[in-house]
Amino acid sequence: MNNRNRTPYSTALARRLRIEQTKAEELLWKRLRNRQVEGAKFRRQHPVGRYILDFYCKDHRLAVELDGDMHDRPEQRAYDKLRRKELEATGIKLMVFTNEELFADPQWVIIQISRFLIHSDSTGKKDG
Repeated sequence: MNNRNRTPYSTALARRLRIEQTKAEELLWKRLRNRQVEGAKFRRQHPVGRYILDFYCKDHRLAVELDGDMHDRPEQRAYDKLRRKELEATGIKLMVFTNEELFADPQWVIIQISRFLIHSDSTGKKDG
């Protein structure tokens, strides 16, 4: 899976999702943008293959996803599991936080992302 698998549809959808971001995405984007976390450049609503990632840092191959209530449904959990498996098979590490976790303690979420970035090399592999 790579960006060559992008379709015009996924690119257009990603653009629309950037405009129609959720309150949780807006809050996290304010913290991730402009290299505020460990100097890492994040993109939002970034297409990778057939998926659109909420936030993606190419240098560390890190995707950060925010999950709302819909991710509690059995069919969505099955889709999320497959998505994680496919993304991780390409070397992309996936960190998932619930909207509730973000709203309750945004700094905790940033600390978790920061810890990953500090302890990974630029390919996203964890250091010893």
